[in-house]
This record gives sequence, C-alpha cells and structure tokens, in this order.
Amino acid sequence: MSKIKKAFENGKAFIPFITCGDPSLEVTEQLVYAMEEAGADLIELGIPFSDPTAEGPVIQGANLRALSQGITTDDIFAMVRRIRENTQIPMVFMTYANVVFSYGTDRFVKTAAECGMDGLILPDVPYEEKEDFDPTCRKYGLDLVSLIAPTSSERIRTIAADAAGFIYCVSSLGVTGVRSDIQTDIGAMVKMVKETRDIPCAVGFGISTPQQAAKMADVADGVIVGSAIVKLCAKYGTECVPYVKEYVAEMKKAVGQKGRSPLSH
Repeated sequence: MSKIKKAFENGKAFIPFITCGDPSLEVTEQLVYAMEEAGADLIELGIPFSDPTAEGPVIQGANLRALSQGITTDDIFAMVRRIRENTQIPMVFMTYANVVFSYGTDRFVKTAAECGMDGLILPDVPYEEKEDFDPTCRKYGLDLVSLIAPTSSERIRTIAADAAGFIYCVSSLGVTGVRSDIQTDIGAMVKMVKETRDIPCAVGFGISTPQQAAKMADVADGVIVGSAIVKLCAKYGTECVPYVKEYVAEMKKAVGQKGRSPLSH
C-alpha cells in the first residue's frame, strides 16, 4: 500500500506545504518534525525553482530566498535522508518539470525514491504530458500526483482513472496564494473523481483559515495549505518553527472536526 494512501486513513488529512531552504535547510528539517507533531498527515516539500509559474508572490519569494543561498536539489535529497532517520511521515516533492529535467528524470526519480520520498507533484505538467514522467515514477515506486482544476470538467474522469497517490484538486484558477473566498464547486469535482475510482482527493490553492479548511474538509478527503505557512516562515525567519507548529495544530483541528469521534471535540 502506498504511504500516501495511509495519510488519508485517519479521517480528513491536513497537508502543509513548505519551501525547502526557506529560511534554511536546518529550519526546514525542524519544521517537518514540528508539523508532524502538530498533526500533519502528509507533508509537501517544495524544491525551489527560479520561475515557479503556478505560485503567487508569497511562494515565489520563498523560492528566491532559498535559491539565493545556493541550495541545490542534492542538498534537499541529503536533508530528506536525515529526516527519514527520524520519521516515516508521508512526504511528496512539489516542483517544476525543469528541475527534474535538468537533474535527469531517471536520476531524479530514482534518488527521490531511494532517499524516502513517496510522491511527486509537477504543477506545470498537464495530464497530456505526464508520459514524460509517469513511467519513470512507476518504475521506482514514486506516486506522480495528478492535479485537476475547475476547468478540467470532462477531463477529470480521464485524469482520475490514471492517477496515483491522491488527486490534487485546485480550488481556484490562477496562482497559489491566500483567497478570501473560494467559489468553486469542489464537491462536484470530487464526486466526478469518486465516480471514476476510489482515490483520495485533497483541495489546495487559497486556503488559509480554519473556517475555509473545515468547509473544504466537508467535501474532500484532505486540505492542502501552502502560502499561509510560507508567510509565517517569511515573517519569523529562523524563529518560525513554533508559529508554524501552532498554525498547523489549529488547521488540523479544524479539518478533523468533521465526522470524528466525540472525544476530539
């Protein structure tokens, strides 16, 4: 069984995202442990890239701060190996096709799998181009996570039929970032996926408050939050760990209120 599926076994999953190396790789490692302690079920690690097209200004800023320190993909792999000595929490990389291509697709996927990563998300690779990566991911047992957007409509079934790990439901068009209001009918997207096959669906892009998280957890299997956490890393720098831990605990609690035993209320 893929470790990613396990993340969705204990009720609704909370999935935080952080950019590796912002403010430093040492802090990134501490954040992973702190977020797991706070109740995170799966962690997305962003590999910084100079032109992250899916990201809003918050995560773009984090990418540039990390890159300005000269952080490389190899540095990040080494950090993951250290993390894997201490925890087996499911983790996936989120990065861009160029990062994987320039490292060498086979070498990248093989190394990611060997150092203990469970999946890979490439937001700039449309479903039609996933063949550049999917066979390699399957070869090494890394789940290539598919994204569906509000505009995917009929393609949702096609994408779902072929998906691995979980489906990343993009809640709103445009780039990542905090939104005050999410209008998309996520429930309809999730329903279409589930009619095609039984695979967990997690919603991301724009979620920042416990209220939004609870609302999304009502209609999906998990909630992904990035920009709101990356903002805390930017604001508090090397002192950010306790602030992120507190935020993750609050969000996990909001997500977990749904359909849990009375004890957790």
